[in-house]
Amino acid sequence: MKTLNNYTKGIIRENPVLVLVLGTCPTLATSTSVLNALGMGLAATVVLLFSNILISALRKVIPDKVRIPCYIVLIAGLVTAVQMLVKAYAPALNDSLGIYLPLIVVNCIILGRAEMFASKNNIFDSAVDALGMGTGFTLALFLMATLREVFGNGSFCGMPIPVLTDNKISILTMAPGGFFVFGLLMAMMNKWAKHKPQKKDFGCEGCPQASVCSKAACAASDTKENGKEEVK
Repeated sequence: MKTLNNYTKGIIRENPVLVLVLGTCPTLATSTSVLNALGMGLAATVVLLFSNILISALRKVIPDKVRIPCYIVLIAGLVTAVQMLVKAYAPALNDSLGIYLPLIVVNCIILGRAEMFASKNNIFDSAVDALGMGTGFTLALFLMATLREVFGNGSFCGMPIPVLTDNKISILTMAPGGFFVFGLLMAMMNKWAKHKPQKKDFGCEGCPQASVCSKAACAASDTKENGKEEVK
C-alpha cells in the first residue's frame, strides 16, 4: 500500500502541474501538440527517475551545505545525456521542443523532488515517487495538449480531424488559450478534490495540544463515546 500511495500521489493528490503548480513554463509552451507534450513528459520522467535514484544513493555522501549545487550538477548531466539521445534518434522532436528540453535542468519538479523526497528516502521509494510524479506531469501535459490541438488546430498527433479542421479555435494554440485550458483543468481538479471524503484524525497525534496534555481527557472522552455507541 505504501508503494502504491507513493506512486498515485503524483498522479492525483500531488499532481505537479494541476495541484502543486510546478513546471508551468514547459507545460504551457509544449502543450500545443500531443507529440511534443508526450516527448517533454517522457524526457522529464527519465531525468526525474535517474536523478532521484542517484541522489537517494548519494544522500549520505553529499555534504548538506553543498547539496543543492550537487543536485544541479547531477541533473544537468542527466539532461545533457537525454538531449543528446533525442538529437540522435528524434531530431524533429528536439527541434520542436527547442530550449525547453535543456531547461529541464531548472524544472522545479526535478529539483523539488530531489530536495523533498529523494534526499530523505531509500532508492526504491525515490524511484517510485519519481515515476508517479513523472506520470502525473505527462498526463497533465497530454490532457492540455489534446484539448489545445484537437480544438485549436483540428488535429490529433498531427493527423487532421475532418469536421474540426474547418472549425478551429485558433486562440487555443496561443498563450491566452494555453492559460485558459490550464485554468480549466486546475478548476476541474480542485472541484473533484473538494468532493473527495477526507479522513479526519481525532486521536492524540492530530491534536494541537498533544504535547501539553496528559491524555487523561482524551481517554475519558473515548470512554464516553464508546459508551454512547454501545447504548445505540
